[in-house]
Amino acid sequence: MKNTTPYFDGFLIHTLRRKSRSTQQKMAEERDWLAKKTFQQIGELCGKFIPANLLQSNASGNLSRNRIYSKANVFWAFFSQILSPDGGCKEAVKKLQAYSSERGLKTPSSSTASYCTARTKLELAMLNETLEQTAKNLDRMAETYSFHDRRVVVVDGTGFSMPDTEANQKEWPQSASQKPGCGFPTGRICACFCLDSGGLLSHRIGNKKSHELPLLRDQHSTFKQDDIFLGDKAFCSYYDIAKFKELGVDSVVPLARRKPISGAHCVKKLGDGDLLIRWTRPYHQKKRSVISREEWEQLPKELILRQIKVTVAQPGFRVEEYYIITTLLDESLYSAVEIAGLYFRRWDVELFFRDLKTTMNMDILRCQTPEMIRKEIQMYFIAYNCIRCLMCAAATEANVPVRLISFKGTIQAMRNWEPIFDSTQISKTDRRRILADFYESIARVPISQRPDRFEPRRVKRRPKPFPLMTSAREVMKENLNKEKSVAKQV
Repeated sequence: MKNTTPYFDGFLIHTLRRKSRSTQQKMAEERDWLAKKTFQQIGELCGKFIPANLLQSNASGNLSRNRIYSKANVFWAFFSQILSPDGGCKEAVKKLQAYSSERGLKTPSSSTASYCTARTKLELAMLNETLEQTAKNLDRMAETYSFHDRRVVVVDGTGFSMPDTEANQKEWPQSASQKPGCGFPTGRICACFCLDSGGLLSHRIGNKKSHELPLLRDQHSTFKQDDIFLGDKAFCSYYDIAKFKELGVDSVVPLARRKPISGAHCVKKLGDGDLLIRWTRPYHQKKRSVISREEWEQLPKELILRQIKVTVAQPGFRVEEYYIITTLLDESLYSAVEIAGLYFRRWDVELFFRDLKTTMNMDILRCQTPEMIRKEIQMYFIAYNCIRCLMCAAATEANVPVRLISFKGTIQAMRNWEPIFDSTQISKTDRRRILADFYESIARVPISQRPDRFEPRRVKRRPKPFPLMTSAREVMKENLNKEKSVAKQV
């Protein structure tokens, strides 16, 4: 129909209404509206390491509606809460309130009830997939590896505690030496890290009775052919060394639960303290082994391994000598000194756990139920891997090893640069410039390397002079009231 009102181009004379919007216009308006309602403060820095499709609202059911507590908002608020020095739910809600007020949206309530309810609706499967994607991103960013261009996967276990609730106690019971009401539920984590990038590849959660070996066996799919497995004495096992060899994975572990083989009984002497040895398959112990006899008998009857004696002349170490068992048999390609140096780097896994437990405050978790405890752990690992991705990117920009980048310094930079990236007034060009400055600030002050440092493992600061709890809090209150009443009568 011809428009007879040229001064009102958007109106038709027979209806006096605006033309219907095209599909592209509707999609553009919807995109702008969603962008305005997305809590992307910390996501501006770490969002590129997490696939956007994982944070899209569900088609139906939980977290399917685009409200202030949408799927993406809850994820990034939880993420920000993990990195916060306070770590409380109230701080996450305050950030959401400030973000909403800045963009002219309705400010949510100060109550944490809605936020905590929304957190429970985050699917654990989605968090698992997100963690896997961050690990893959780290693998892609680590173009080369330091040990003969082979990926070294270092494995270790650690403990954690959580609030003393009935549900948590049932899943992760406290130590038997503690009286009821005087302790906290304790869990155990066995995790696999990439030695070069420091990224967490996989993990399994158990209770205080869970040994690290069964938890590691559930993570064999993490390893790729040509990887190198690096562990401590707890992982010196005939079964596990044989299984890794079947997967095409070499092992480097210290000798434990067996006596070292002398030069007179070795297969071949490769050098001073460097021997090729033969291990025979132990007898199957039905009562002590969790492995069936059929699976045990499928293992090879003997293994040809390499035993390296390492003498420690440097003061400050707890041992003066120890033995390394490895399947790296080629002495011309892998010298004994190189393998000893690789095992010396095993200590880095303790630093990875220190970054998680001390720097990120993961040592004591906050959630009240086992389901949320698992989600909280996943969020800690996702945030940890994202920080490692930022460290790798900064190291690449500065052309320095990622080992020299400070983990704590990266977190401090994120906390202080976050408001700048969240500003809606900066252009794309300024954003790229600020990002380059952010990477430079991370890599500007490298960590000092002090390999020969010797410090006694002692605590200087004295604890508070308060007595320890020897009974449940309710019982102690009742006893104190009785003591006060008796004192008044006297």
